[in-house]
Amino acid sequence: MKTKLKKSYRFALRSSALITLMTGVILIGFFYLEIDTLLFIILFSVIVFFLSFFIVQYRVEKFIYRRVKKIYDDVSLLESSTFQDQPITTDMRTLTEEIEKFAANKKLEIETLKIREGYRKEFLGNVSHELKTPLFTVQGYILTLLDGAMDDKSIRKKYLSRASKGVERLIYIVKDLDMITKLEAGDLNLDCEEFDVVDLIQSVFDLMEMKANKKKITLTFDQFYQPVMVFADKDRIQQVVTNLVVNSIKYGKEGGTTEISIENLVKNKIIVRVTDNGEGIEKQNIPRLFERFYRVDKSGSRKEGGSGLGLSIVKHIIEAHKEKIYVESVYGVGSEFSFTLEKFKKAAKVDS
Repeated sequence: MKTKLKKSYRFALRSSALITLMTGVILIGFFYLEIDTLLFIILFSVIVFFLSFFIVQYRVEKFIYRRVKKIYDDVSLLESSTFQDQPITTDMRTLTEEIEKFAANKKLEIETLKIREGYRKEFLGNVSHELKTPLFTVQGYILTLLDGAMDDKSIRKKYLSRASKGVERLIYIVKDLDMITKLEAGDLNLDCEEFDVVDLIQSVFDLMEMKANKKKITLTFDQFYQPVMVFADKDRIQQVVTNLVVNSIKYGKEGGTTEISIENLVKNKIIVRVTDNGEGIEKQNIPRLFERFYRVDKSGSRKEGGSGLGLSIVKHIIEAHKEKIYVESVYGVGSEFSFTLEKFKKAAKVDS
């Protein structure tokens, strides 16, 4: 059904009336002055031209600002200040440019909101999936005990132990969620200090030694290093190194190697590289590695444990230090995660 449009002549009538009125005033003025005919025509034409220009311009500006702008304000398309920064021309150029600019921005905002909506749904689905497994596990063991299994001491101890592990996993996930929420909100304060990053890495190696031995993976430096002093939050950087080493073990091949190197960069920086010769990462998965709960293994297997938040936390900790993190990987060959740190001003040089 076609929409009927009602024409309005108010703008044209008022503008014509103003021009006629002003022209009449000019004619009366010239009549009393008794100016020569030719001169009268020239002066009259020039004055009417400028008079018409200013009247039309003023009327058009008022019309656009009071009418058209009100329409766009009513539908929340343009901000109140849109037309206040610069004048509106009679050829509607300013209005057209503003509308096109606004439309492009709104289109981008809508696309961004759609992406965020999809990401939100995926995130909620992932959270639900991560939490329900340990929850159902704990619930299953407790219900079994309540149904009579608690009378058997051996079964009771075994099931309570398994339920306890499920609760620990829930706590682990909730703690990681709390941390990443604080990191993303910028509420996590860094306690920066001077420390030896070589010593920190060695302590992580010592903690992860038993886990690596289960897969016969060797944890090593690429060479011998003297102390390398950096300025950062020691606990958070230890968390970064631990998460990267754990990942390299988790996805490393039997009898493989996890190697860490430290190199000097310009502007008082170092770069720490964590390299493995594991299964590697397919190219299409690399851009999403640092997303919360993103897993390369689409089977949903949880045999390796973890909260699925490790790399996301690593990224946020490094960015909280205003540093950079990088990843390079070749599928079937191995992966390298690296991050930069600020050296302490009196730091010893890295051996080359």
